[in-house]
Amino acid sequence: MSTSGSFPARIGFAGTPEFAESMLTGLLRAGANVVCVYTQPDRPSGRGRKLMPSAVKQVALDSNIEVRQPVSLRNDEALKQLQSSQLDVLVVAAYGLILPQAILDAPRLGCINVHASLLPRWRGAAPIERAIMAGDTQTGVCSMRMEAGLDTGGVYNQRTLPITHTTTGRELHDAMIAPGIDALLETLTDFAPTQWQAQDESLATYAKKLVAADATIDWHKPAAQIIRQVNALNDRLPARTTLAGETVKVLNAAPVTATTADVDSAISGEEKKPGTILACSKKAFVVAAGEQQLSVRMVQLNRGKGKPMTVAAALNGYADLFKVGNCFTSVPPTNSD
Repeated sequence: MSTSGSFPARIGFAGTPEFAESMLTGLLRAGANVVCVYTQPDRPSGRGRKLMPSAVKQVALDSNIEVRQPVSLRNDEALKQLQSSQLDVLVVAAYGLILPQAILDAPRLGCINVHASLLPRWRGAAPIERAIMAGDTQTGVCSMRMEAGLDTGGVYNQRTLPITHTTTGRELHDAMIAPGIDALLETLTDFAPTQWQAQDESLATYAKKLVAADATIDWHKPAAQIIRQVNALNDRLPARTTLAGETVKVLNAAPVTATTADVDSAISGEEKKPGTILACSKKAFVVAAGEQQLSVRMVQLNRGKGKPMTVAAALNGYADLFKVGNCFTSVPPTNSD
């Protein structure tokens, strides 16, 4: 959107991963005066476990903005430092730390959060993945007034996005960036801190943090449910299974669209149990589920370079593993990464 009005004079920003980095970059490009940035402490990354800055920190450093990385905001030192900045507004996006009430009250006009759902649906840590896994046909991104409750504050602006049966978590994340920036800039332009719409508590759902159990594929579930699980988690916590004792990450799946008549003649009876590879082509493995079948289109092994592979590459390098009749199992081995 184009902004013809004015922003609050002194803006702070708090965020950590890519999504937050995009919001910060959008603010800076629009001419907002961001005077300080809060982000999570540097974390060890890669084989060398070298400390790496967050995406938000790097943008702030490149823009000569003061960076603050407290381990917690629940102390007098953190509060005094924030108060010393004399902020009009603090913008928050995927920060990762709880903001206590004293911190929320410090900016003159309050705190604004950019949240990746259509509140009150999917409050919490993993709204993108939970929306896909639940089979929602739409979601969105909104700007909201922050208060002590978990994503309970009033909504200023929102943008709606569709979810299809093949939408992945990464695709939806990326699709939210532009409308998220748009909603944020619209909110900040001639900011009116009381012009929000209260959430309907009766419609609230919670997007629980992703855990390892979310990534384990149960092949006895319907194909559509497994497809949503695989595609939702492909970026942050890839869905996984085992095949002949090997851990296999399944990164992309889709409904079966081609005829399976040749499969019916080759695999029958008990051999069609959930998880069985029914057919292989250069485009996909057809796998039996508890109900119907699904096409697996991209996988990743711990063998070789351990990189994502198309089915064609998997067949080229590991034809003995990915062959008709072999069966994926639902519980990964305990030594899987």
